[in-house]
Amino acid sequence: MLKVLVVEDEQDLCELIAETLIDEGYDVTRAKDGAEAMAAVASSPFDVVLADMRLPKVDGLTLFRRLRAERPDTDVIVMTGNAAVADAVAVLKEGAFDYLTKPISLDELGVQLQRLATFRSLRRDVAAIRTELRAPLSSREQLVGHSPGMLRLVKRIETIAVSDAAVVIRGESGTGKELVARALHEGSGRRAKAFVAVNCAAFPDTLIEAELFGHERGAFTDATSRREGRFKAAHGGTLFLDEVGELSQPAQAKLLRVLQEGTIEPLGSNETVKVDVRIVSATNRDLRARIAEGLFREDLYYRINTLDIEIPPLRSRGGDLAVLVQHFIEHFSNPERPTEGITWRAWNALSTYSFPGNVRELMHTIQHAALLAGGGKIDYEHLPAGIRGDAAAAAPSQAPAMAPLGTALKQFERAYLIRALAESDQRKGKAADSLGISRKNLWEKLRMHGIVASSDAETEARAGSDGSPFAA
Repeated sequence: MLKVLVVEDEQDLCELIAETLIDEGYDVTRAKDGAEAMAAVASSPFDVVLADMRLPKVDGLTLFRRLRAERPDTDVIVMTGNAAVADAVAVLKEGAFDYLTKPISLDELGVQLQRLATFRSLRRDVAAIRTELRAPLSSREQLVGHSPGMLRLVKRIETIAVSDAAVVIRGESGTGKELVARALHEGSGRRAKAFVAVNCAAFPDTLIEAELFGHERGAFTDATSRREGRFKAAHGGTLFLDEVGELSQPAQAKLLRVLQEGTIEPLGSNETVKVDVRIVSATNRDLRARIAEGLFREDLYYRINTLDIEIPPLRSRGGDLAVLVQHFIEHFSNPERPTEGITWRAWNALSTYSFPGNVRELMHTIQHAALLAGGGKIDYEHLPAGIRGDAAAAAPSQAPAMAPLGTALKQFERAYLIRALAESDQRKGKAADSLGISRKNLWEKLRMHGIVASSDAETEARAGSDGSPFAA
């Protein structure tokens, strides 16, 4: 539970806030003015300081700035009258967590502290891995995340990387299929040889054969010089065929022949060239469905699909979003004006967005935001308009629109249950243990909130989490 310092010169209000928070289980200390607050902070650290803007001896703005300089890990919520909202907004821009207008709503204060507790927990998780993100990363190390789905993915990569068997990688657009392919190559005995990638959807039917197998000068219009194909370039190493499901039927037939015979014949040449490559393919298509539609050869499917890997979408990787956000902040931060982190408003917007473009979309989002932030923290207004439009978050210049406490607590409980299920790999028994409640109690709560989760240990209807473990 948070350790809170309440700084308020109105004694009755100070006592009311303190007693309410104590009843809720918070560790509370009182201070009647800014000077007393500074003395308290000097002798003991606090998680959060709840301070009036107008204080005797040391005013709230000075107190806040000294806390930022001397206790940067302490969050601040300021209290102010309606006439001084502009001052509170100015403090927000300098890094305060939020502000409350007088007369104080104790329900609103409770919800703010719950949000702050969640945000601080995320910040601690991110800080624990910060040093790991500073060194150059291999493809395997760039598979960032600790969710059950990611742990299974990494384990499967490590298991099959040592094989020379053909692999098909499945996953939605933006999940990192090429990164997985590179990790397979780096973990194999072919790591000293070339890794060559080709996007099968990027070339028209008339050119894909020349791209894969090479061509002689004059083999077709515009073939002004001899060119080595991707198969030859990958000899001894790994050839990554991205979007393999987009190959035309003629290209599929020629690829199948090469895989069967282990030789290629460049266009315009009668020479047969032996090649030794490991084929790793990727697709966001259902290849079996395309086989049924007559769009993909079944014999080629079995040639390229000796082993398979499924990459989970970002929305199902509960708990990984915060780690990925910090990873990209570190990557895109300007050394001269480093990005310090992310505000809770920006985090709330990110955590309620579904990211249909998966990790690639998140990467571009943080790159965009870090550039606009220009140092300091990424805030809500630095995010792309599409994410701000979808997020149920208040504008940064306003206090968040508050729901009734009962509604807010239900929303928080639902989000927390989804997070617990995601981090427990959808096993209800494990989730119940992590939450400190009985399995029966968990079932009742899931039913109340309309949450249905899959389980490896229990027989039930399968359905996925909504992917928003920290939504508020």
